[in-house]
Amino acid sequence: MSDSAQPRLALVGDRGNHDEPSHPKIDAMREQWDVFTEWVPTVDIHDASRLDGFDGIWVVPGAPYFNQKGVHLAVRHARENALPFLGTCGGFFSALIEHAQNVLHLPEAEGVDEDPEKLLPLVTPLTCSFRGEKAPLTVKEDSLLASIYGTTNVEEVFHCEYGLTADFMGAASQGSLQISAWDSDGAPRALEITGHPFFMGSLFQPELSSAPGDEHVILKTFLNAVRVSASTPSPQHAL
Repeated sequence: MSDSAQPRLALVGDRGNHDEPSHPKIDAMREQWDVFTEWVPTVDIHDASRLDGFDGIWVVPGAPYFNQKGVHLAVRHARENALPFLGTCGGFFSALIEHAQNVLHLPEAEGVDEDPEKLLPLVTPLTCSFRGEKAPLTVKEDSLLASIYGTTNVEEVFHCEYGLTADFMGAASQGSLQISAWDSDGAPRALEITGHPFFMGSLFQPELSSAPGDEHVILKTFLNAVRVSASTPSPQHAL
């Protein structure tokens, strides 16, 4: 819970990196939110103290990030302190790897946030690569994502060309972290953590199909979770 009256949301990412089309979209929308937003460059995050006072964290697209370790610190901070978390495109990768590293302790995830060379074997071209195009998804029944959509069959906008290998995805999506959406080839495209107020990662980018005042339903739900977080006492126990 933040000390200020207005909810505070950290936009973790390297603004303008790779000319990400999502960044100007986010800038246009955030001016109309009743939420204070701040871009937090990944190179500024050396420990969780940089994120003190925020009521939610959004790891925005833009991988490879300038400081992957800082991104993982942000993901872990949100996960362990029950802060609403959204990770889109590169944020999906980061959420999955952080969980594999710090919860499951998978050996292949060790050190990937400090040595990019260790990440390369886990990366693979997507079976279906879309650049700003819509693709169909099947959503897991009884998931948070299904409750947000109100259906299990949707179409979403992608702008990613790379994913993580199927073997690593399967090993990393264990325990409380579950895959909640798949593309037409059966490849994972969204994840969430059960028992968390709001923790979601997606390879698709809801911000690309949003406009100021007409935000995607995932963004609306996430922002509402941030507002609730701002008015809720800090949790006494980490997840």
